[in-house]
Amino acid sequence: MFDLGTGARYFGATQPHDGSFNGVCLVSHLHWDHIQGLPFFTPMLRQGSQLDLYAPLQEDGRSIAEVFSATISAPLFPVGIDQFPGTFRFRDLADHDFRVGDVQITSRLIPHVGPTLGYRVEWNGMSVVYMSDHQQPFDGGFRASDGALELAKGADLLIHDSQYTVDEFSLKYNWGHCTTDYAVWFAATAGVKRLALFHHDPTRNDAAIDEIAECAARAGRLAGVEVFCAVEGLTVHL
Repeated sequence: MFDLGTGARYFGATQPHDGSFNGVCLVSHLHWDHIQGLPFFTPMLRQGSQLDLYAPLQEDGRSIAEVFSATISAPLFPVGIDQFPGTFRFRDLADHDFRVGDVQITSRLIPHVGPTLGYRVEWNGMSVVYMSDHQQPFDGGFRASDGALELAKGADLLIHDSQYTVDEFSLKYNWGHCTTDYAVWFAATAGVKRLALFHHDPTRNDAAIDEIAECAARAGRLAGVEVFCAVEGLTVHL
């Protein structure tokens, strides 16, 4: 799993609830919209279930276990995370390379607001990169950190932030996100094969996202990248 937004509730409904669930979640950062689904991930309400949570170590030195213990507790939640029947195993990350079974995972710190990781997952000769929140340079320019480019280089699929239009970015340039134009540029620069536009602004309706998708797809064709918008329930075959 990537992140633990509200989608975790729906994904959890499709998983075993008999205590046999064994999963890994790569958490990009600890903003609310990326973790608020964790208490509602129902497989963890059964003894025997296990979830390994990887996330960035905080700037003040707090571990992710400490952050989740402070967040999923009274008065914000009726029970503490240590009261869940399932087992959580917390693992702090920064710039790391590691394996989970036969899956190779690379994490790199990328620009956002607070410690934030992008991930590259490689398995069976295929690569998927997840960069949900990625700060474009404040001046609206087209540059990227070495770590971000390293993650995305030649990926089969890049799931990338695309929250703002150019006009919106000019007003929210320091909010930690980027424009669709930047996402397409970044994918092309990194030699990505397919780009899934992600982290849509919550004010968007379907018609607005369709319009953005059409424009981005045209730009992608010119840049040699297949571009499409991520939507709920989408399955991508690699």
